Amino acid sequence: MTDTTLSNRKAELLSTKVEHIDITSFDARPIIESMGKMSFTSRDLARATGIYNQMLADPDCTICLVIAGSTSAGGCMDLYAELIRSNMVDCVIATGATIVDMDFFEGLGHKHYQALEVPDDDTLRSLYIDRIYDTYIDEEQLQDCDFTINKIANELEPRAYSSRAFIREMGRYLAEHGKKDNSLVKLAYEHDVPIFCPAFVDSSAGFGLVKHQVDAMKAGKPYLMIDAIADFRELTDIKIQAGTTGLLMIGGGVPKNFVQDTVVCAEILGHEDVEVHKYAVQITVADVRDGACSSSTLQEAASWGKVNTGIEQMVFAEAGSVMPLLASDAYHRGHWKTRAKRAWGKIFA
Repeated sequence: MTDTTLSNRKAELLSTKVEHIDITSFDARPIIESMGKMSFTSRDLARATGIYNQMLADPDCTICLVIAGSTSAGGCMDLYAELIRSNMVDCVIATGATIVDMDFFEGLGHKHYQALEVPDDDTLRSLYIDRIYDTYIDEEQLQDCDFTINKIANELEPRAYSSRAFIREMGRYLAEHGKKDNSLVKLAYEHDVPIFCPAFVDSSAGFGLVKHQVDAMKAGKPYLMIDAIADFRELTDIKIQAGTTGLLMIGGGVPKNFVQDTVVCAEILGHEDVEVHKYAVQITVADVRDGACSSSTLQEAASWGKVNTGIEQMVFAEAGSVMPLLASDAYHRGHWKTRAKRAWGKIFA
């Protein structure tokens, strides 16, 4: 193909932007109420939604939003941002891909695109298009994300940072230079909602930070580092001070295990009176038969002393199809309107 043909083909494939759902634009309460009278996953979702509303109505409850997977790229990005804006979550634990490759990426002005067809992946590679199932990302735009992370790192004091501390600087950058108001990273910075990524460098941030470190080493200068232990300590500090906590988990894996482990960590630090997570909801398509289920079922986690078996619900569904209903129901029930703002990010100032 000629350069012009390649360029035209790329433009054709990246012609339809993913439009993120707006949970304020529709009221899912009647749907959720009807689902509660059904069976199977519908009833599970209704019960999970009820538990999330309990978290919001509990004046003592700190709510942790836990995200793994690609729902942000698939259309839930503004949904998560709205949970921050409306004081419906107090802390975020997520994969680096969710925070960097998806949210920060769009905060810089880039977009995700619907794949109206799925051509051969070798063809996509030749066009510098990355694929997430039926969603496309322009690799050249993603490299802008890498370079921006590198720029932020180069301008910071060369010392150890928790992922929370570095992501706060990313939020500051978006507040000053960003192209999208509805960014989770930006809004979390503005509302003092801490974001933790326990596997932070497994993302676009990793490329930018490796370049920062290598360039500094070549120049004989000190460099910035990400302190994973500080992540664990800081999140455990929040758990200790918060007392009552609830988990709203999309997917599982490292973010889920990380937030649940704060209970055990607090006990090891001598806080034997620390509460298990009182409320827990997990939405996942992972199976239980291989002993994993994206890091165990919630009932199984109770055996480890991490969650309460009384107020928990597993929902086995693709999160992008059910989170809009859960979040819209909770938004329109309005318990968030009278919630105290935790602003946990301020304890690290």
